[in-house]
Amino acid sequence: MGKFEVKEVKSGIKFNLKAGNGEVIAVSEIYSTENACMNGIESVRKSCLGDVEDQTVEGFEVKKHPKFEVYKDKAGEFRFRLKAKNGEIIATGESYKAKASCLKGIESIKKNAPEAPVVKVEA
Repeated sequence: MGKFEVKEVKSGIKFNLKAGNGEVIAVSEIYSTENACMNGIESVRKSCLGDVEDQTVEGFEVKKHPKFEVYKDKAGEFRFRLKAKNGEIIATGESYKAKASCLKGIESIKKNAPEAPVVKVEA
């Protein structure tokens, strides 16, 4: 089972969502308070079952929020961002060389995030 790891960083507090194998599948922005970070985790839980909008195909269908947006970065690799109902980015993924791997990352979030416990870790 996956888990949300919450940790303090120099400029605030953030979370990583890890899959059962320990791989980081999504990271958050840096929040100013622990309470705001916990709200971010709840937002991921609520939003992670949204549709996938594949922006790498021409004429892609725009989906409603909450949603995952799949896109290509400047290096030509595939990435995703999870947007909440209000359109704010609440989690992002790493870069993937293959779109299939990026989509597997999204599936892992959908599987892990709803029930993942929150664990505080030392920086």
